[in-house]
Amino acid sequence: MVVSKWDATVLTLFPQMFPGPLSASLAGKSLNQKIWTLKTLDIRDFASDKHRTVDDNPLGGGVGMVLRPDVVAAALTHVAEAPGPRIYLTPRGRVLDQKLVRDLAEQPGAVFLCGRYEGVDQRVIDSTDMMEISIGDYILSGGEPAAMIVIDAVVRLLPGVMGKENGHRDDSFEVGLLEHSQFTQPRIWQGIEAPSVLASGHHQKIAEWQLAEAKRETQTRRPDLWEQYLRAQQKRETDA
Repeated sequence: MVVSKWDATVLTLFPQMFPGPLSASLAGKSLNQKIWTLKTLDIRDFASDKHRTVDDNPLGGGVGMVLRPDVVAAALTHVAEAPGPRIYLTPRGRVLDQKLVRDLAEQPGAVFLCGRYEGVDQRVIDSTDMMEISIGDYILSGGEPAAMIVIDAVVRLLPGVMGKENGHRDDSFEVGLLEHSQFTQPRIWQGIEAPSVLASGHHQKIAEWQLAEAKRETQTRRPDLWEQYLRAQQKRETDA
């Protein structure tokens, strides 16, 4: 069961990037309502020299710079009392999916480490048992946008955030399928009529159409997700 209050702590070299998009729409409204909280810390504040140095050349050579383990560890120690898992946003991590989002929503919060340059010294990641999460197979300039995506996905599951408490249950991925196609007024637009069943008022037939449409869309657009869905269905039938 998701928690009623969720605390996000973000370690970043660019705290001015937050809350950014998280200040708008559902996330922003619920932030103002204190359903969740957001705290940012500048990693540079934990550098030990007068130049506030946070990075150094990679050992073994190579381009770019690497965030120093002593600086990052000091920042993590400063937020030792912050609730939830410690998360490092990296393409090497577990790919974010809705199951992981639900798992994070059941925590009291999370601490996000936003990397920059060539990344973070692996020793601090290993020594603090950080959870590594990827939002996809592409490269960003830093972990800040990725942290925002994870936070937004989690926040919308918190009680009181969405207008309808169960609204998210029909979303894509919640049941392992893509969402069915959506239609609204006018029922006939440019000569194209929306599916008549949706205006029938017959809730069971509408639900059956929506499920069939979700299955069709998933099978066509995401055959990998469709195979996962079929395996999960087979497992449920076996366990029943």
